[in-house]
Amino acid sequence: DVQLVESGGGSVEAGGSLRLSCAASGYSGTAYCLGWFRQSPGKEREGVATIDNDGTTSYADSVRDRFVISEDNAKNTLYLQMNMLKIEDTGLYLCVARFAPGACGLGATAVQHLRFGGHWGQGTQVTVS
Repeated sequence: DVQLVESGGGSVEAGGSLRLSCAASGYSGTAYCLGWFRQSPGKEREGVATIDNDGTTSYADSVRDRFVISEDNAKNTLYLQMNMLKIEDTGLYLCVARFAPGACGLGATAVQHLRFGGHWGQGTQVTVS
């Protein structure tokens, strides 16, 4: 079975940085789309960033120029470098991986593909104060 395990969350002051990691195991083949979503109390789960198997990235407007998504294929690990953190970045950050071809990004169709066709981790909490 595919397993995704996030780490790196914590509490940080506004303006600080964190790097999240997502270690993947139990799969074979190509991860066509990898991404980070976040869930905040009282809000819908929202896409933060995605990266496809060609290395093309997409970012939510709220995090562009502050967050960087990357992957280390040799380590089967996805990262999210978060800089200049804001209070509104607080939430549970979850990684997702889809192993079927299709759209990758933060548009409505691609997000649906991830929601229903992706494998999800349990999340790591980020608290910015």
